[in-house]
Amino acid sequence: MSDFRPRQFDLIVFDWDGTLFDSTALIVGCIQNACRDLGLPVPPKSDAAYVIGLGLHDALAHVAPTLEPARVPELGHRYRHHYFASQHMLSLFDGTLPMLADLRARQHWLAVATGKSRQGLDEALQHVELRGMFDGTRTADETRSKPHPQMLQELMREFGVDPERTLMIGDTTHDLQLAANAGTASIAVSYGAHEPDAFASFDTRLVAHSVAELHQWLKDHA
Repeated sequence: MSDFRPRQFDLIVFDWDGTLFDSTALIVGCIQNACRDLGLPVPPKSDAAYVIGLGLHDALAHVAPTLEPARVPELGHRYRHHYFASQHMLSLFDGTLPMLADLRARQHWLAVATGKSRQGLDEALQHVELRGMFDGTRTADETRSKPHPQMLQELMREFGVDPERTLMIGDTTHDLQLAANAGTASIAVSYGAHEPDAFASFDTRLVAHSVAELHQWLKDHA
């Protein structure tokens, strides 16, 4: 008997930082160091983690509300200085590559929707193992920042996929709100920036506590 099972989702869209890439702690530290460089109040870890997934300008404006708007780019420059000095230490979460390879073998389209810049994402995707892994990507500096639905809308339009055939996977409430705004299903992962309790108000298919748990759900249900 054949074990063929029709796909539930044609397009699976992943957030990057904190979902596929183990970068939450570094981003939090870089936000804090950038604020320190400009003599601003240093946000606690929870506040710095909350803004992960937003576009950089929106994120920094949120964690530094007393900073004059004209100086937010200066804060962004300091953030990038710290991030690029340490990004070589980052890696994908264990189990990410086999999970992505399995999804490709089932002929899903795979995409990334991230608050990173285009330059930042392209540099991260230079890893040999990731070349050709994703069929489409959107970054915050080339479209609207999360949770505005434009990222997902553009990806769905690019592949001709309806919302009910699209799944968004992310580690923040910004990702889940993006999915809700675009009318797609979603999965939350709790090993990134936001605590599991933050996802309680969202109608998400799963809160995965590890890549292995996420991988198994996708095998069984996607």
